[in-house]
Amino acid sequence: MRYKVTFVVGLALGYVLGTRAGRERYEQLKKSAREFAQNPAVRNAAETAGHTGREYAGKAFAVVSEKVGDAVPASLAGRVRGLRDRSGAGEDEWGTSNT
Repeated sequence: MRYKVTFVVGLALGYVLGTRAGRERYEQLKKSAREFAQNPAVRNAAETAGHTGREYAGKAFAVVSEKVGDAVPASLAGRVRGLRDRSGAGEDEWGTSNT
């Protein structure tokens, strides 16, 4: 019986200490991730990637819609047009119009 009580007390103590250490490490990781996400260089890179993705989605839709014709659902066409509108109008680096 004495060994069982010692084991349970050790288990409880290990759990409490491990949980506290784990929580502190979690808080450190969370703080580091927040600082990383708020870094201006990271934010600019994410914004650029989003803009580029919208441009390529518009171009891909244009190519697919030319090949497929009216088979592209209207809901998809509306979403892609919305993406293209957000990325700006005018000509892109390939000399094609974004509109």
